[in-house]
Amino acid sequence: MTGQRNDPHDTTDETRTGGPALTRKQLLRAALVAAPLPILLAGVPALARDGAAGEDLEPTPMCDDGDDETPPQMEGPYFKPNSPQRTAIAAGLPGTRLTVSGYVFGTSCQPIAGALLDFWQADNAGAYDNVGYRLRGHQYTNGQGAFSLTTIVPGLYPGRTRHLHVKVQAPGRPILTTQLYFPGEPRNSTDSLYDPRLLMTVRSAGGGREATFDVVLDVPGVPPTTPPTTPPTTPPSTPPSTPGGTWAAGQSYAAGAQVTYGGVAYRCLQGHTAQPGWEPPNVPALWQRL
Repeated sequence: MTGQRNDPHDTTDETRTGGPALTRKQLLRAALVAAPLPILLAGVPALARDGAAGEDLEPTPMCDDGDDETPPQMEGPYFKPNSPQRTAIAAGLPGTRLTVSGYVFGTSCQPIAGALLDFWQADNAGAYDNVGYRLRGHQYTNGQGAFSLTTIVPGLYPGRTRHLHVKVQAPGRPILTTQLYFPGEPRNSTDSLYDPRLLMTVRSAGGGREATFDVVLDVPGVPPTTPPTTPPTTPPSTPPSTPGGTWAAGQSYAAGAQVTYGGVAYRCLQGHTAQPGWEPPNVPALWQRL
């Protein structure tokens, strides 16, 4: 499911006595914690149903509780391919400890084993490591479709609310690029990229914070479980040639600056220093075509 649909300003777990009934995906998620995967490998999820022993029961309906696929969001300018494979990406760094856990599902509510998740984020001062791989790392879901990331709460930087970046890919399927957000953040209301469907459920725990989020990919049924041998995020071997214009690699651009590239005008959306491969038509996170 694409996050939890709670009050965005409520960052604690709550007991819903007398509240809405559990959704089918929530039941499945609970079952995944307690049941081995083979129980769940039928054509649809194996959920608890009433019925006397030996009684023929109707097939469980398709697992659709109204949640859509996790929406994509722009990659932004700070992604780097070939991150190290690891589940802890903030060793030795200052900041509030954060764990993010959840599951990756297909559209029929089947958990996806061997799905790639590639995370990157800012440090507690709002800066990205564009030289090394601090606060960057990829991992694969286990046999039950679960993942867990150990990191720190990202800091703020101009124009953005607090967020994490992630690419998610089921084996042999297209990549979903998106961002995850924190509830109760003042900048959620002013960040033009913020999407409440991508809110994590976050609570304080032991001096740190714990977050949960389930990803739903556009994958019908259960895909192959063999993960790719390397993260499928390798950039082109050579950057495209510059076809002329005022844009130039190495130039620093402030938000609102305008350039031309290939005979087309663009407006800068985020301040940055241009690099080869970040030509305006290639990075809509940075440049808006006019």
